Amino acid sequence: MTKERTLVLSVDRDDDIGWKAKIESPVVGRQECLKAADSLALADPEDSDVNAIFSAIKIYDELIARGEEAVVAVIAGNHLHMIEGDRKIAATLDDVIKATQPTSCILVSDGAEDEFVVPIIQSRIPVASIRRVIVNQMPNLEGTYYILKKLLDDPKVSRVVFVPLGLAMLLYASAYILGYPGTATIIVVGVIGMYLLYKGFGLDEVIHGVINALRASMSRGKFSFVTYSTTIVLVVIGFTIGFFTVLNYYAADNSLGILLYIMSFIYGAILWLIVAGLVTSLGVITDVYLNERENLAKVVVFPFFVTAIGLILYGASTYILAVSSVTGFPISSAAGGIYIMYSTLFGLACAIVGVFVQFIMTKRQAEAQKEAIIETI
Repeated sequence: MTKERTLVLSVDRDDDIGWKAKIESPVVGRQECLKAADSLALADPEDSDVNAIFSAIKIYDELIARGEEAVVAVIAGNHLHMIEGDRKIAATLDDVIKATQPTSCILVSDGAEDEFVVPIIQSRIPVASIRRVIVNQMPNLEGTYYILKKLLDDPKVSRVVFVPLGLAMLLYASAYILGYPGTATIIVVGVIGMYLLYKGFGLDEVIHGVINALRASMSRGKFSFVTYSTTIVLVVIGFTIGFFTVLNYYAADNSLGILLYIMSFIYGAILWLIVAGLVTSLGVITDVYLNERENLAKVVVFPFFVTAIGLILYGASTYILAVSSVTGFPISSAAGGIYIMYSTLFGLACAIVGVFVQFIMTKRQAEAQKEAIIETI
């Protein structure tokens, strides 16, 4: 019969012990956990994870004093990327369980955020108890002020609160100085709206993915690092030109609706965005060709699809602005119809060519793999 052994586990989901104290997770054993708590306390005496680790050590000592068999450990996630952090916690917990062979777990948490990982832990080991460590604060106005101050000093909170408000105020002041007081409110509301959509659709995860891809491509000496960097510059230029295009036609015709604002932005930005997409595709295809040639057929279609979508959007925006008789727009209604017809035809043709090229390459790779198997046999 297997003897009962309890794992006293402290979870540092945002990896303060790695970010602040420079200690790699996992930390297993009383002395190592005590050393980690001391290092984190010296790096940031006000971090609540310090109290959580000390509490885990205290629970471990109490179990040992009662004659029970126990082990204490600290595992951490990722400071900037919570999804990757949760995956790291799952993998690290598997290693700790394999090394210590516990039969149950007591989870020590410093707050509700860490308890998001409870399902991950329960899927690997029975959780006998959850202890939440709450640091006592002064029950007066000074204590409340201190809590709020520390909350706003947290980079994760300050980025969410201060960045959108600061950007909105800066854009409002810029638009007012440039002589567009009527658009200042629209700009602020638009920026806040885009930020809410950015967070709501999880685009921050996409941005983190792009940053991680940049780091990986740079550290591995990949050509895509250059193309990714160039793409970011081109996207910024495209968005800037699109923004000024909207301002240009807004100044000329104040009766434009939201659809025409969007079409004006696309008309000004789309060519730069097409080039940005093609540059990125070039980098991806080059790296795949040099390092993972078997996956080349999966990515070779990217530049064709980018061009196809870009051409169709360009034709559509041109046509809508032309038939709407926007003041100052250089293309007539008749020419707008020609633009959308040819851009749609060229876009569809480009997409068809891309699919055909992908089909040919996939077929050739399958034949090559079949020949290699026959030769092996």
